[in-house]
Amino acid sequence: MEQAWLEAAQTFIQETLCPAGKEPDEQLTRSVIDCVNETWLSQGENQDLTLPLSYSFVSVQSLKTQQRLPCCSHLSWSSNAYQAWTRGAGPGGRVLPREQLILLGTLVDLLGDSEQECRSGSLYVKDNTGTLDCELIDLDLSWLGHLFLFPSWSYLPSTKRNSLGEGHLELWGTPVPVFPLTVSPGPLMPIPVLYPGKASYLLRYRKKCKIKELNLAGKLVHLSALLITQNKRYFIMTLGELAQAGSQVSVIVQIPAQMVWHRVLRPGRAYVLTELQVTKVRDHRSCIWATIPSSTLMPLRPGYVQELELDIEFSQADLKPRPQPASSKDSRGQEGLVRGSKVLHYLGTVTEVLHESAGLYILDGQLILCLAYQKIHGLRRVIRPGVCLELRDVHLLQAVGGGTTKPVLALCLHGTVRLQGFSCLKPETLPLQYTPLQTPYSFPTILALAEEGHRRAWATFDPKALLPLPEATHLTSCQLNRRLAWSWLCLPSCVFQPAQRVSLCSPGCPGTHSVDQAGLELRNPPASASQVLGLQACATSPAYSLYIVLLGVLVASSHRGLLELRDLRGSLPCIPLTESSQPLIDPKLIGCLVRVEKFQLVVEREVSSSFPSWEEMGMASFIQKKQARSALGSGAYAPGSEGEEEPGVGDSGVYIQFCLPDALILPVPRPTFGSDPSQTASSCPEGPHVGQSRLFLLSHKEALMKRNFCLLPGDSSQPAKPTLSFHVSGTWLCATQRKEASGWSPPEPLAVENKDQKVFLIFLGASVRWFPFLYPNQVYRLVAPGPSTPVFETECSSGTSHRPLELADCVSCLTVQEEWTLELGSSQDIPDVLEVPRALPESSLARLLSDNSPNSLVSFSAEILSRMLCEPPLALRRIKPGNAEAIKTGVKLTVALEMDDCDYPPHLDIYIEDPQWLPQIGLLPGARVLFSQLEKRISRSNIVYCCFRPSTSVQILSFPTETKASAPLPHIHLVQLVQGDQAPFQATASCHIVCVLSLQILWVCAHCTSICPQGKCSRQDPSCPSQRAISQANIRLLVEDGTAEATVICRNHHVAAALGLSPSEWSSILEHARGPGRVALQFPGPGAQTESASKTPEPLTLLLRTLCTSPLVLRPIKLSFALERRPTDITPREPARLQQFQCGELPLLTRVNPRLRLVCLSLQEPELPKPPQASAASS
Repeated sequence: MEQAWLEAAQTFIQETLCPAGKEPDEQLTRSVIDCVNETWLSQGENQDLTLPLSYSFVSVQSLKTQQRLPCCSHLSWSSNAYQAWTRGAGPGGRVLPREQLILLGTLVDLLGDSEQECRSGSLYVKDNTGTLDCELIDLDLSWLGHLFLFPSWSYLPSTKRNSLGEGHLELWGTPVPVFPLTVSPGPLMPIPVLYPGKASYLLRYRKKCKIKELNLAGKLVHLSALLITQNKRYFIMTLGELAQAGSQVSVIVQIPAQMVWHRVLRPGRAYVLTELQVTKVRDHRSCIWATIPSSTLMPLRPGYVQELELDIEFSQADLKPRPQPASSKDSRGQEGLVRGSKVLHYLGTVTEVLHESAGLYILDGQLILCLAYQKIHGLRRVIRPGVCLELRDVHLLQAVGGGTTKPVLALCLHGTVRLQGFSCLKPETLPLQYTPLQTPYSFPTILALAEEGHRRAWATFDPKALLPLPEATHLTSCQLNRRLAWSWLCLPSCVFQPAQRVSLCSPGCPGTHSVDQAGLELRNPPASASQVLGLQACATSPAYSLYIVLLGVLVASSHRGLLELRDLRGSLPCIPLTESSQPLIDPKLIGCLVRVEKFQLVVEREVSSSFPSWEEMGMASFIQKKQARSALGSGAYAPGSEGEEEPGVGDSGVYIQFCLPDALILPVPRPTFGSDPSQTASSCPEGPHVGQSRLFLLSHKEALMKRNFCLLPGDSSQPAKPTLSFHVSGTWLCATQRKEASGWSPPEPLAVENKDQKVFLIFLGASVRWFPFLYPNQVYRLVAPGPSTPVFETECSSGTSHRPLELADCVSCLTVQEEWTLELGSSQDIPDVLEVPRALPESSLARLLSDNSPNSLVSFSAEILSRMLCEPPLALRRIKPGNAEAIKTGVKLTVALEMDDCDYPPHLDIYIEDPQWLPQIGLLPGARVLFSQLEKRISRSNIVYCCFRPSTSVQILSFPTETKASAPLPHIHLVQLVQGDQAPFQATASCHIVCVLSLQILWVCAHCTSICPQGKCSRQDPSCPSQRAISQANIRLLVEDGTAEATVICRNHHVAAALGLSPSEWSSILEHARGPGRVALQFPGPGAQTESASKTPEPLTLLLRTLCTSPLVLRPIKLSFALERRPTDITPREPARLQQFQCGELPLLTRVNPRLRLVCLSLQEPELPKPPQASAASS
């Protein structure tokens, strides 16, 4: 029996722990068995058995795939120790069951194999089969990268409502190293360090001291939470003096490899930080010490350090601690504005989970703990009744209201939470055993949901709401109808929750249905589905709130290249997004059953209208056509009788957005109903039983669009026409591999080893279903079932005619066949020599806004600010009149670039004009998108813009937020717009109107923009159909704020604000100007005579001239503006000019910058300072 156990142990060690591709390591096997033996005998009860024969070894992959229930294993515990441990759960407590498993692995802080992987401060246990998240109470940095035996641990599968999620390990005891750890002998010479007093002085007077890098020593007095800002992790540690309270100095740690320090640092202990530099805090004048990649952290030991002597004399005042800001308890003057709280440290045990998603827990049965303000995902999954937590710098709130009587401990970003002990209890929610849905929940069909979304979208369509007054009053007919041509409506799942239902469904009647007041047909799922999902449909009262649950199968459309949620009644396109904004790249999700409770139904509306002016916007007769965005790209569909997909509701601008963490995903090991035959193999987890495959690294993916392909020789059954397709290019990572019983065989030898392995793959026909899963810098496996005839090595093996340019740099050019499948490459498949970059290259701002590379391809991520339809290119409009309806309108996107080196992201216009481009779903205002391979162009007015090209691809990074508050514009001085390139292009300034330069009031034709005296179009051509005139006005002001001066152009309703007129007064002036149709006043300069360029009646001229020179206009204002020169304008700036001034009898010659030119966004009266309030006299 011992021999069999040893043989099994040796096999496990060689397969799981030995480096791949190396010979069996007998020393490793002997060391592992000796380590297990010593740990087993340490419990003192098994002296008769030298080996734990009842225990078996377990790999990381086995835990993740086979262990479905929580468990624990304690190799070094005796039976009495385990019984005592279980008694700590209390009466009625469900203790973790004990399994006899032995776990070994390497402790790492890197999820992948490449050093380029992002380190987030998480810990993992790693072996040859994979990696698994883990939590550890006490960590030593010297443990990372070493092989350990974990004598006591517990494993908890994922409790998320997603069966594809992975669990985590809780490592109870100290890991036992398989090989002895080397002890650092310490430095040969004492490390020269500075203590916080002098380090704080150097930070304040850094210009006097030219020190690039230094070492810092002190006692850790405060440690902030691990923060995430703009996808960057960092934390701040504060060091104080060793002996007594004194100066403190803060150090920011933002190097990814140093995030694991946050697990090691303990307040109250002394540390040494080496090679620190001074860095400036963004948007602040202050500086802070910061670590660099070569910085190290070590405990402070006597004799290892010595104080650094500087050539600077420090006085007692220099080393005196800086005054700290007053605490909240001393801020009595702000009572009513700031809630009073006490900041304290607390050690307690979690006794109840109030709301896990909201981060609310009960401590010691007496206090409420709120962790909502900290992103501690790794720790939150550990917290359950029985967990011991240490809270530092936590706020104690005595009365928070809302029916809560217990005091609340609220942890802000300033505080930290430390794990002091794991729980022996099972989690309340187990994977695949979900809490039944609280009644009443109903399951509408996808077709009914699409119809309801369509009905609500058009029921809420209101042109006056889309273009509110007074903006719409100044738009011409063309501008008005263009702005109304596209709009969108996002319906969150909560809006499909009517207050009552007409009738009730009982669990015993799965075939019954009811109709709610909103008109949705709601059906209960079949009994078998309810049992699988753990759902119930029952009610306790005749009137109740109704909650919608979306249920469907995730399929990849072979006709549109989109992901869809499908049921028996129809399907809708969908955009699933992962929690980390990463693309969905795993094709094994095809065919999975998806249950979504939190989703967004998006309806994109297109309107063809002919409103003459804003006055007719309430008349529906001017709307010729209303439809959701129609194209091949998306829609609600019902399966046809012959397998073709036919329109269901006829609107293809309806689709669903949801996040995978909010969905329950269950694999279904059978072909999906209504799916394409080509998806049958991919929807089954087993995959093909015979066949061949080849790994490739995808480097670029082109757009999904209609392309021209030549017919094969002798095929003349149908005429050539554009075919929906896309291309990808990449690199073969190895030769062909054959299917074996245990997996894939080793790669076959290549015919020419040193030959370039670039490949060009063409996806057309049914193979376009793989489009949603393919993304650059990812490794995929292309699988071809069937006979053993090689299909991947043949050069140009496709029968399709290819362009010579496509074949110029590729060894292989393949057309992916319909029966071929695609799999995501695992970490074991990737060669060790391969370094796969995880982040896509993005163009810098300097390259994007330069004029030396027109027509180049650029890539960047941006947030969409607006979207509107535009005219198609002129070349597409030069066609026969009979085909005019076939021209598709273009799309113009205005985006805000996301650049690391730019504090104020510039705005850029992107055009989608190619008629073969399919409409892209998800390109909505507020969404963050990664644009790849856009063509950069420069207009005739030197404005940089971009266009979609066949090489372009997009990736949705995040959905629009439901409630997004616009950030306030920065308040600046005008001189900041002249000094430097990082000035904002939109800001607010407090300035004074010096004079009015010009004023113009027009009444123009709403159709042809000709002048309209007496409200009638002055155009001689009688073909002008419009009988409407609209008012337009503009005024140019000269303003200054004491630092610089600028000319400001105000248009339309902003003119009334500039003149200080009320709406009724401004309307009266507009009516008086309707007679001549045009009033134009020029003011050459302050004190000059006014010139009138129109035959305006004298009273109106006198009124406007007097008003423009009166103190009512020449007054202080608060101006919100935008630069007239766009950030994407690459025209060379006008240089400063020499100008002579006379100062008494002395002439002065100086350089004067050109005047700033601004566009008014809003104009307000300045806020007057509040008078000081007299304090109440004491009695």
